[in-house]
Amino acid sequence: MKFEQMDVWKKSSRLACEIYKVMLVCKDYGFKDQITRAALSIPSNIAEGLERETESDEARFLYYAKGSAGELVTQLYIGIEIKFIDKHVGLQLISEAKEVAAMIAALIKLRKGCVKESAIEYHFEEPRT
Repeated sequence: MKFEQMDVWKKSSRLACEIYKVMLVCKDYGFKDQITRAALSIPSNIAEGLERETESDEARFLYYAKGSAGELVTQLYIGIEIKFIDKHVGLQLISEAKEVAAMIAALIKLRKGCVKESAIEYHFEEPRT
């Protein structure tokens, strides 16, 4: 199947576009660059992996994509905490990124038979006033 037909590629591409839109007004160019690169890396690595010849090559790039999804989630939490990203918008994007990561994990399981998963959830503490 071509990568353009894969739901995970479509969803991760839309997520990358949303990240770019949210970060348009961000004046911290280091943060903006880092978070947009992480978001863009997810569909890019999915596409690269699905274009590879062997299942092990494909799985390697899917692992990269899953790692980038974790990086994106981390940056979204930080962006919310430092008020670069609206909390409601950020939490929605985190949910989408985690869904993409789960979809990638399912693909990896098809290729490799196993994938490292974490059940730990991060919870925001409300700022003290």
